[in-house]
Amino acid sequence: MKLSKDEILASCAQMCKNTLMETLNIEFVDVTQDTVTARMPVNSRVHQPDGVLHGGASVALAESVGSAGAYIFLQDKNVSIRGIEISANHVKSIRDGFVYAHATILHKGRTTQLWQIRIENQDKELISLVKLTTLTLVK
Repeated sequence: MKLSKDEILASCAQMCKNTLMETLNIEFVDVTQDTVTARMPVNSRVHQPDGVLHGGASVALAESVGSAGAYIFLQDKNVSIRGIEISANHVKSIRDGFVYAHATILHKGRTTQLWQIRIENQDKELISLVKLTTLTLVK
């Protein structure tokens, strides 16, 4: 049975409870056939000492949205997803507002998935470009 967009987003919101994603206020906002989008507020909770978005927070956002995407697209509740490799290039800083992580699946295998995650500011300017490889584990 295929879930609706609203059902998928509600499932993602539930998945965030009592996790790092909730701590970082990551919110899933869109899902399409090949993409998942989440947003995260940029404020002092995710700043590095000089007041800009911490690269580690960006990477946590990217891995969260890519891993959620792998789980969503596999449509199998009997699996767990793990990030096994992640690479990020941070190209622009941001001090406040929101960043949006747009995860696009490049390879949708049964065991491994390859994701490209563009993290952009509210003006659609590139903040970070991330590549994530996920592994599917049978529970």
